[in-house]
Amino acid sequence: MTEMNKMKEISLPVANPKDPYAFPATMPSSADREPRSFNPDDFPLPTRKQEDWRYTPLERMGEFFQVFQPSGSTHVSLTTVDGSPLPAGVASIRETTTADPEAGIVSQPNDRVSSVEWASSANRVFVVDLQGQWSTPILVKVEGTSLDLDALHLIIKAADKAAGDIIISHTGDARLAEGVEIVTGADSHTCLASIQEWNPGSKHVGNHRIHLGAHATLRHCMVTLGGDLVRIRMDQDFAGEEGDLNMLGIYFVEPGQHIEHRTMVVHNQPRCKSRVIYKGALEGNKAHSTWVGNALIQPQAPGTDSYELNRNLVLIPGAIADSEPNLEIENGDIVGAGHASSVGRFDDEELFYLQSRGISEAQARKLVVSGFFVDLIEEIGIPSISQHLIDAVNRRLEKSVALTEKTGKDGNQ
Repeated sequence: MTEMNKMKEISLPVANPKDPYAFPATMPSSADREPRSFNPDDFPLPTRKQEDWRYTPLERMGEFFQVFQPSGSTHVSLTTVDGSPLPAGVASIRETTTADPEAGIVSQPNDRVSSVEWASSANRVFVVDLQGQWSTPILVKVEGTSLDLDALHLIIKAADKAAGDIIISHTGDARLAEGVEIVTGADSHTCLASIQEWNPGSKHVGNHRIHLGAHATLRHCMVTLGGDLVRIRMDQDFAGEEGDLNMLGIYFVEPGQHIEHRTMVVHNQPRCKSRVIYKGALEGNKAHSTWVGNALIQPQAPGTDSYELNRNLVLIPGAIADSEPNLEIENGDIVGAGHASSVGRFDDEELFYLQSRGISEAQARKLVVSGFFVDLIEEIGIPSISQHLIDAVNRRLEKSVALTEKTGKDGNQ
């Protein structure tokens, strides 16, 4: 064969058993294409033309695009959910900096705001260590005391075989950039619930980066019930085979609020399972929710079982719900993979049926929406906060009924 003929031959890539991601997936994932860096300058300023920002009201969060000096007005403390003493040897908290060897170990920031948070919170890092088993949920209280711009970084570490529930509670007034790193050890069984109940006018831009241990289970729960603007992104991968992840989300969006959640589940280990279920209710003019769910099954993850679901219930016209599930499969050896989403109005027939049996309109609305959320609240599986969440949803439903009576069914005053 002549040298000229050799040059004309088509060269096909050859699979490398030591690098299964090299072929056939020769291109980067379309679901995870952004750079990862601790340096904010490695990311462009967000614009609505960029896929990750096209649903976000950038004009309302420009203060989070440049590194800033945090005010320190957001306080962090560790206790139990019922106020009892922390179990000896189970939970501890310490304050450190981003130079700590335990900081920044779960991947790197994946967009400009998470990189800005890392740089801005350099001296405001809190490490929570958990080990053993505990029956009373551990509570990390994040309390905002003003709208001065602030940043902080949380690291939640659960040791091998750790078992118990952790709650991160966000309350008060804040404009907060927050990073949360979650590391769970092998054979651990934990539930982490992040609850956002900010006062009106608050803004919260967050990023959760999750690394799930081999043979471990994690319920990661996101409950957003307050704040003018809340945008939280969650990125996750597996440290070993047979990990089991449930990501559950509840949100209630009132007029003028923007609530945005983005999940990214990367199946990078064999025989792991993931379920992502988010439900939201919206009411009134300019209530805006965004859910973008991404699942990526890499070639080195045979036996994967993955599913993601988002449902939205529009209580009063004028609200907008963006819902976008994405699934990328680079492996033919899977147990299952799927996704679904929906946006629907309040069912007038259900309302009529309940009213025809003597139930008032206000109570009927509460029953229908409570039924929409209650199964997910029960699945979160932390009894000490279940009633609190049901009460919080009911309070918002009472406001919704009052708003409906004021504006009429068309949502216009």
